[in-house]
Amino acid sequence: MADEQGLDLVEISAKADPPVCKILDYQKYVYQQKKKAKEMKANASKVVIKEIRFGPNTDEHDFQFKLAHAREFLQEGAKVKATIFFRGRSIMFKDQGEKQLLRFAVELEEYGRTEHMPVLEGKRMNIMIAPIKKK
Repeated sequence: MADEQGLDLVEISAKADPPVCKILDYQKYVYQQKKKAKEMKANASKVVIKEIRFGPNTDEHDFQFKLAHAREFLQEGAKVKATIFFRGRSIMFKDQGEKQLLRFAVELEEYGRTEHMPVLEGKRMNIMIAPIKKK
């Protein structure tokens, strides 16, 4: 029947009893599958991570300025990675940096949730804040 119509006989389910086959144009079928996969990939949400950096001795005005930027990023739907960079002997003030990051997370509580607590990696202390999904 497939040869008469100039189409291909494609096995859909080999494990069924009897096996299920379909008569169709196989090249067209493969093309449509690729097109569907490409469309799904285009519609998939891309995670954007914005980084905000400051030091352990950042002044109040600068802190508020960076906090405002973080609010904007979270409202746009991007994740925010807040980083405190310790230079030279400022590594002595790890606790001060941790307090600053925790305060940063508390200030942004209504816009995003903290993914993990402050983590010290080398000379940097990081915290990741993900946006809260809007209903």
